[in-house]
Amino acid sequence: MRTAPTILHLDMDAFYASAEQAAKPSLRGKAVVVGGLGPRGVVATASYEARRFGVHSAMPMGQARRLAPNAAYLVPRFGLYREISEQVMTLLRALSPLVEPLSLDEAFVDLEAGGVADDQASALAVGERLRADIKAVTGLAGSVGLAASKMLAKIASEEAKPDGLRLIVPGTERDLLAPMSVRTLPGVGPATGDHLRRGGITTVGEIAEAGEDELVRLLGKSHGSALYAMALARDERPVVAERESKSVSVEDTYDVDIHDRVRVRGEVARLAERCVERLRAAGHSGRTIVLKVRRFDFSTLTRSETLRGPTDDPGVVREAAARLLESVDTTGGVRLLGVGVTGLADYTQEDLFAQAQAQAEAEAAEALEAERNAEGEAHEEAQGEIRGERDGESPVEDVAETGDAPIPPAERRWAAGHDVRHADYGHGWVQGSGLGRVTVRFETPESRVPGRVRTFRTDDPALEPAEPLPLMAAPGEGAGQGPLV
Repeated sequence: MRTAPTILHLDMDAFYASAEQAAKPSLRGKAVVVGGLGPRGVVATASYEARRFGVHSAMPMGQARRLAPNAAYLVPRFGLYREISEQVMTLLRALSPLVEPLSLDEAFVDLEAGGVADDQASALAVGERLRADIKAVTGLAGSVGLAASKMLAKIASEEAKPDGLRLIVPGTERDLLAPMSVRTLPGVGPATGDHLRRGGITTVGEIAEAGEDELVRLLGKSHGSALYAMALARDERPVVAERESKSVSVEDTYDVDIHDRVRVRGEVARLAERCVERLRAAGHSGRTIVLKVRRFDFSTLTRSETLRGPTDDPGVVREAAARLLESVDTTGGVRLLGVGVTGLADYTQEDLFAQAQAQAEAEAAEALEAERNAEGEAHEEAQGEIRGERDGESPVEDVAETGDAPIPPAERRWAAGHDVRHADYGHGWVQGSGLGRVTVRFETPESRVPGRVRTFRTDDPALEPAEPLPLMAAPGEGAGQGPLV
C-alpha cells in the first residue's frame, strides 16, 4: 500500500436533490426528495433537510411521504445531472489520467499518477482546490476523502460529509478503523453483518482480533480472507480509468401489476427496442439476450438466450425476448419487466471473420458472465428497485421510468420538477398536476427570490416542455485561480 494519501475519492453531496435546490430558488433550504413518484416508487436522493426526518435513498416513496409530508417530491432530470457530472469529471481528469467513475456523482482519482500530489501537504492542497473549483463551476458541494487506498479514501469522504474534506494519515488506519461498525467495510451488507454479529463480531477491530481463520470459518475462504485484509487496512486495488461494459439493459416497474398477456408482450417488445437504442449508442452489439420478470409475489425470474453471433438488430433482440417470455408464467401479474444484452462486442453478426476470431473467447467468458449476473441479481434484490450505475445508466434511472407505459398522443403529462416554458410567463417548473390542471412555479437558477405560481389547463397550448437551464450562467467564472491543471 502507498505511503502517501494520494488516492482521492469524491462524492457529491445529495447530488440529485442538491441540483434541484440549485435550479429552483424556492426549494433552497427546504426538504427535497427525488425519485419515482408512483405507488411503487423509491427514493433516489433526499436532501439533508429531508434526511432529518428519516428519509433516505432506496426507501419506498410512500414511507418517505409519511415521514416528510411537506417535502417537495420531484421526478429526476437525468439530462441535467449528466451535464453536471461531465463538468465534474472534466475537473477530475485535469488532475490525473486515472479517474475511475463509480456513478454520476462519485469517482476515485489517482493523484500520484497525475503528478499533482506526492505527499500529505500537496494532497490536501489539491483536495481543497478541487472542492472550490467544483463549487465555482457547478454551484454544488462535494465531499473529498484522501488516503493511501481506495477503501480508506471512500471511508474518509463519507466521514467528511457534508461539504468537507478528510485525510487519513498513513499509519493511523488501523486505529481509525478499529471502533467502526463492520458495516463500514465494503461488501459487508445486512446479511454478512448479522452473521458476524451472531459470531460476536460487531466492530472492525474485532474482525482483526478474531483472525483470518475464524473469518474464513464464518464466511468462507474468499469473503473471509478479503474481509480480514480490509480490517487490517490492506487494500491494493488500483484506480482503473476505464471499465469494460459487461451488459446493457433497461427495465420498468409498473404502478399496477400487468395481467394482460398481450400488454406484457407489447412491453417486452418496447423494452427490447429501448435496449438496442442504448446498445447502439454505446457502439456495441451482443450475443446473449436476457429477459427479467418480477412477478406479483416479488419472485424474480431471469431467462437468457445466446445467439450464434453478436447483433444490434432490434428485430433479432425483440424476437429473442419474445421467445424467452413464452417460458415464463405471468398469470398472477407482473410488476417489473426488463430486457438486457450481454456478451458485448464492437462488431455485429454480419462481421463473420471477427465473429469467428472471438467465438472461443466469448464462450469462455459466458460462464463467468452468468455468475456475475447472478451476483448482481442478488445485490439488486437487497437494494430494492435501485440498480448500480453502469453503461451510462443512472442507478435510479429505471426508478424514474417507473410506470412509463405508452400513453395516447393527445394526453399530456407533466412530471413534478420538470422544466416548462410558457409563451407569456417564460421558464418554470412543474409543482404538480392532476384533474386536468398543472401548477407551475416560474423561476430560474438565477432568480434571487422564489418565483410566482400559476395554474393552467394541462392542454394549454401556450405551455410546453422545456430543456433544463444551466445551474451557473457562466461555467468556470468565479473559480478564483481557475480549475486545477
